[in-house]
Amino acid sequence: LGTAVQRCRRLLDLDADPAAVAGVLGDDPLLGPLVRRSPGRRVPGSVDGSELAFRAVLGQQVSVAGARTLAGRLVARCGEPLPGSLAAEDDGPTHLFPGPDGVVGVDLDGLGVPAARGEALRSLARELADGRISLDPGSDREEVERQLLGLRGIGPWTVSYVAMRALGDPDAFLPTDLGVRQAVQKLGHAGDKRSVAALAERWRPWRAYATQHLWASLGERRDQSENREVVAS
Repeated sequence: LGTAVQRCRRLLDLDADPAAVAGVLGDDPLLGPLVRRSPGRRVPGSVDGSELAFRAVLGQQVSVAGARTLAGRLVARCGEPLPGSLAAEDDGPTHLFPGPDGVVGVDLDGLGVPAARGEALRSLARELADGRISLDPGSDREEVERQLLGLRGIGPWTVSYVAMRALGDPDAFLPTDLGVRQAVQKLGHAGDKRSVAALAERWRPWRAYATQHLWASLGERRDQSENREVVAS
């Protein structure tokens, strides 16, 4: 029970200090209104670091929907089938997500993954399966980030995303992320990656939380637009 509770706390970021985060981000002229609208926003963790990393690699340079499709294909090809009593009917879960050992030697032909990304996936799986890289929350973040960047086909976006959600780095940031750049631009600031990176320096050491507010703001704007359309009609 204790292990399950601890995992849930990491998954939901329940050990965060919202007051400390708001003390930095709440006074920021750009982020302040977002923080006051949604106080206490957390950074979601992950159920399994390896799964998150594989999904991040599959999601490079594709849409969220595209990444979900690729992950589903990977699970169908090398995931372990659930016992009959647990397997869902219709569109429910039927397999466990494969661990590193299950991905190392998988044939990715026909999966829809470019060759370079497929090799990056296998390289990551080998490092994780051999224990050379550990994606546990207690791992040395700087060392893990250095190791991941050393793998061909894995870039800064993927590394920062893994650091944010698998390693629990509260200052992880993704200046090249399209959603982050769009959110910053809609708030009236330049949205190129260099400008965004420079802007985010004032959000340290809580840039992961700033990222969550920026991502959420895109959804809030869509919701507000839809509400206006309903009222107008």
